[in-house]
Amino acid sequence: MKAPLDFDDVIYGIHAVEEALGAGEQILALHVATDRARDPALRALLAAAEERGLRARFEGREFFARLPYKAHQGVIARSAPFPYADLDEVLAPREGAPLLVVLLDHLTDPHNVGAIVRTAACIGANGIVLPDRRSAGVNATVRKAAAGATAHIPIAQVTNIAQTIAAFKKRGLWIAGADAGEGAQPMYEVDLNRDLALVIGAEGAGLAPLVARSCDFLVKIPMLAGVASLNASVAAGVLLYEALRQRREG
Repeated sequence: MKAPLDFDDVIYGIHAVEEALGAGEQILALHVATDRARDPALRALLAAAEERGLRARFEGREFFARLPYKAHQGVIARSAPFPYADLDEVLAPREGAPLLVVLLDHLTDPHNVGAIVRTAACIGANGIVLPDRRSAGVNATVRKAAAGATAHIPIAQVTNIAQTIAAFKKRGLWIAGADAGEGAQPMYEVDLNRDLALVIGAEGAGLAPLVARSCDFLVKIPMLAGVASLNASVAAGVLLYEALRQRREG
């Protein structure tokens, strides 16, 4: 059997596929390496698939050798196109907690996007928004890097980040842009315990000028001398956990 030609709608890796099954995502086919058929780590995944009436197709090494992914762990699922949320889903309030949404300003590295998705899901953020052009969408690599978290947090695609920021402001959200420049305030000195959208800029370039001007304030992570900046996903993680800390301490 030939490998699937469309690699966008693919989930690979044991944990990512298991999470997708558990979340009820529409899985069209499940391929498992024959030499891993008796692997104890796959038992829960195969059982979950059988419960949904999905029978795994056991494949030889040639099948997996044609795939562009190296960390597939002998498991790959072909899925329906990723179900992007709309902005109302992203902004759905949760009782007892202010909104926290992450906007990604044209991040192109799917590993960064996936890592941010996972962190946002772990801290209970309401959702993620990313552009539909010049940005990594939710593809196979994002799903693998997120380790299944794409199934547990609403992710929306929009045409224009600056326009989305304007719409969020009308909904009462404050907009905080992550920035390492002189005009940014240290994260310990800003109030992140309110309805908030945190904007993370592109790798290297940072926030687009129009996006930066649209923010209510810019926030930075204190850095030791000689260190210029953090990786985008690491910076997002630090800021998101600072927001969580402030919210827990009230």
